[in-house]
Amino acid sequence: MAPFRVSADSVDIAIFARAPQPGAAKTRLIPALGAAGAARLQRRMILNALNNAIRIDSGRITLWCSPDTRHHFFRALHAHCGVKVSRQLGPDLGTRMAHAFAVHGGPMLLIGTDCPALQTAHLATAANVLRDGRDAVFIPAEDGGYVLVGLRQPQPLLFENIDWGSEQVMAQTRERLDGLGLRWAEPLILWDVDRPSDLARLATLEDFTEWSS
Repeated sequence: MAPFRVSADSVDIAIFARAPQPGAAKTRLIPALGAAGAARLQRRMILNALNNAIRIDSGRITLWCSPDTRHHFFRALHAHCGVKVSRQLGPDLGTRMAHAFAVHGGPMLLIGTDCPALQTAHLATAANVLRDGRDAVFIPAEDGGYVLVGLRQPQPLLFENIDWGSEQVMAQTRERLDGLGLRWAEPLILWDVDRPSDLARLATLEDFTEWSS
């Protein structure tokens, strides 16, 4: 499929991904899928996120890996897709995201792999928000977090003292954005896949029809 081309101005994409290791990946789905099934779903979701990033043809793509880059799946993606792989660094999610933005430096979108509803068109929309001059762009999640954050330049204070994993993440982030005087947009709200109750919804997506509880 041809890349989803947008403006020529480069916007990098960072993908945060946990290794698809049985027993350590998508652990809250293990009661429904088993350890091996949850790991297979994690693998599929990583590929989905990567394929969408490749299609946008926007800038550099880096797969930020947890716990490190040594898993054979990450090594295979580097060898066969040419994607850069780096290790996530930091004691919590906020620190790790701030580090990734600091490394990239310029305009960048950061996504995870838990939102298969996030498509290439959504990435293009978010990238164009930054190109149009906004300081930041977010796609909130229905559970109170967010599935995408984009910044024109690093903003480490955005990621400090946030209750990661709680329903307050996006609300606290909005307060921080206001306090920093940043201009941002939230073009849409999406949903992620965390619990067995999310699997029926996941199975409505074209590439995930077999994943039902």
